[in-house]
Amino acid sequence: MGVVAKRSSMIFYSGGDDHLSHRVRIVLAEKGVAVDIVEVNGDQRPEELADLNPYNSVPTLVDRDLALYESKVMMEYLDERFPHPPLLPVYPVARAQSRLWMHRIEREWCPLVEQIESGGKKEVEKARKELRESLVGISPIFEDVPFFMSEEFSLVDCCIAPILWRLPVLGIELPEKQVKPLVAYMERLFERESFVSALSENEREMRA
Repeated sequence: MGVVAKRSSMIFYSGGDDHLSHRVRIVLAEKGVAVDIVEVNGDQRPEELADLNPYNSVPTLVDRDLALYESKVMMEYLDERFPHPPLLPVYPVARAQSRLWMHRIEREWCPLVEQIESGGKKEVEKARKELRESLVGISPIFEDVPFFMSEEFSLVDCCIAPILWRLPVLGIELPEKQVKPLVAYMERLFERESFVSALSENEREMRA
């Protein structure tokens, strides 16, 4: 299992330090998909990217004649295109709940990550405080289940894992005594074969 870097019908344009690209790479690794990964860093973009994606942004996934440029759409497409192992629940109610959790991560946590990475000093400190408090708040849920609101690893975990991996470079230190269940969850995620194989060189250096 893992992201297989060989010639295939699928191409993934990925940011080496971009958490949205990272989440898709985890899904690709979970599914064992053969994919050509084109790493895009900084402002330099492959010429063909603007033809594939009107925003000329990463992540962008190309599968034959299909080009996708929204990470959650990519993740669900991959889960449907490669159904084993499934990364969303079978039952409609549980599946809808997972999608809502992904939506909340997108609305609540992702903007905080962006503020920390690019905001002014006051905005950065505020965003760090909000994200730290939110993480402390969710820690108790991992006392009863190994993954996010679930017994099984899912797309929700794929969204959370890249953010948790980046906490040191985001300048967020968790109060370990208060978040032991969350720390145990992080260890489970970071030891997972798909997570390890999906890391870019830049991401490996974040924890070196």
